[in-house]
Amino acid sequence: MARREERHAAGSDLLRAAATSVGTTVEVLRTADELARAAVPGLADFAAVDLLDGVVDGDAPPPGPVDGASAGLRRAASCRAGGGAPGGVPVGAGVAYPAGSPYARSLSGGMPLLESGVGPDTPWLAPDARPAHALAALPLAAHGIVLGLLHLYRGPAAPPFAPGDLELAAALAAHGAVCLDNGRREARSARSRQALRHALLRDVVPAHPSMEHTRRYLPGRLYKGKGGSWCDVIALSSARVALVAGDATGHGVQAVARAGRARTAVRALLSMDLAPDELLTHLEHLVRQILATNRASGEPPGVTTTCLLVFYDPVTGGCQAASAGHPPPFLVRPDRPAEPVRMPVGPPFGEHGTFESVDLDLPEDGVLALYTRGVVLGPDGAPAPDTLARALARPADDLDTMAARAVEAVRPVRSGEEDGVLMLARPRPVPGRDVVSWEVPPEPASVSRARDLAAEQLKRWNAAEEATTTQLIVSELVTNAIRYGRPPLTLRLIRTDRLVCEVTDASSTSPHLRHAGGLDEGGRGLFLVAQLADTWGTRYTTHGKTIWAEQPLSG
Repeated sequence: MARREERHAAGSDLLRAAATSVGTTVEVLRTADELARAAVPGLADFAAVDLLDGVVDGDAPPPGPVDGASAGLRRAASCRAGGGAPGGVPVGAGVAYPAGSPYARSLSGGMPLLESGVGPDTPWLAPDARPAHALAALPLAAHGIVLGLLHLYRGPAAPPFAPGDLELAAALAAHGAVCLDNGRREARSARSRQALRHALLRDVVPAHPSMEHTRRYLPGRLYKGKGGSWCDVIALSSARVALVAGDATGHGVQAVARAGRARTAVRALLSMDLAPDELLTHLEHLVRQILATNRASGEPPGVTTTCLLVFYDPVTGGCQAASAGHPPPFLVRPDRPAEPVRMPVGPPFGEHGTFESVDLDLPEDGVLALYTRGVVLGPDGAPAPDTLARALARPADDLDTMAARAVEAVRPVRSGEEDGVLMLARPRPVPGRDVVSWEVPPEPASVSRARDLAAEQLKRWNAAEEATTTQLIVSELVTNAIRYGRPPLTLRLIRTDRLVCEVTDASSTSPHLRHAGGLDEGGRGLFLVAQLADTWGTRYTTHGKTIWAEQPLSG
């Protein structure tokens, strides 16, 4: 009686210990290892956990019985008493159970089985279980799904398994199965989040004639990766280009979705040709509305979204930047250490902040390095950009080489708690021979003269095929400026891989695209421009506005 009570107490202690030691994380392989260790040495001399294919990756095996002889399984963990090397089957290796063996019968029947009298000559005995004389095979099942098998062994010096041991082992297997299934579900959720994060960056950022660039994505650990990060290169009007970096903090799919919404909103607002600070202000209002909606539906407070904008004009060489809580970029110049750009950083979105645009000095041989928090987040949870700065201090002609060096430098010291994106960008100024401008007198006769000037310039650029379309666009834009704008008026043509026609005047009145009636004498100018050009728009400045139109160049 006393001995039975001792065994019962020991079994209770083992289960209590397992309740706290098994399932400490939601990582499937770690949980499997904890389960094997929980059984040794209190219940077995050797324990192994085999899981069906796909469980570690989050896949759910089909419900119902499993054919133990044909099921695809892989070793997930093993543990031997005394701390000896498990030996035999390594973690991740495929495992096959012979038909009719206790392993296959337990897995197929969904019931725990005891087998005594096994020995070195037992043909179905797992090779890493020798020497053993007793086996307990226990299916790992949770929520109607069989995940795998826990098999326990006792060596020659230990007594065989008793029915009470089987009950104890079954209780341990049941607890372990629930923990493993929790890990499987989290793995599936984590992979969904990872897929969404990749979707933010999987689209190829198109080449831009005004900016050479490359991008690197540094994923967080599968179970640890938080938030959503992105970097973009987006074409603006008049050959200009925008560099964008952003971060959304938080956990789960909501954070990734928030990053996706912010990225989409930035792209949409960029079409309005706003200054960087104005765009961030519009985005701040939008994010506040989204946060209010999300919090009403139960999203926890404290999540933030940041954004950095850098606009580059390859004609003037001008560069403007503004930030909403995002770290400034590094500027890398030959023979000088990488330095963070000196610029004001406003608060993250949602905090009712104000933003300020600053002019940057971006030399032609300089490189801007935009990055997200996950690139430089150290093990202590604090950003540590010094390693990145040192790695960037070795500029290379090839941006891909430079980015690869930087990634290799930061990978060992970053925490991996968050995803990260690094983007390097080098300016490509438009040569002076590819830009021409004329002052246009505000009189009707100037329209014909502007058409002729544009046609002559296209001949010099060997682009005479576009002359007819360009003359029509120039005619309508100049006519519109003379009628509704204020002098001075300027016509400018820019040649890159596209042709840009611009007319600038000192008025801030907004042009409207109208659909003229059949008997109307006017109102068709901008409508015609919209039909002839690939894209067109209006850009406002402190001195007036510019109406621009772009079209492709053949050849």
